[in-house]
Amino acid sequence: MYKTEVYILGQKYSIKGEKSPEYIQKLAQYVDEKLRQVYEQNSAMPPLRAAILACLYIADELHETKKACEETKQQLKKLEEKTNELLLLLD
Repeated sequence: MYKTEVYILGQKYSIKGEKSPEYIQKLAQYVDEKLRQVYEQNSAMPPLRAAILACLYIADELHETKKACEETKQQLKKLEEKTNELLLLLD
């Protein structure tokens, strides 16, 4: 188990987990970036509200990525079916 210290909006957090410290640092940097984007829009926003908005932005990105991944899987399945049809014609 690793213990990694990260900084998000200048606050220090100790994260314990199985993931590598480098990975945890990347995640923390990403979260920090999203929070800073929220604060750029409204620097007087309470921290909890900013965190919730940042979570929504991240959830949107995740949802869109999953949707794109699923569409790619469907396209690959169709391509595989067409390929198999063509292979049958060659036999």
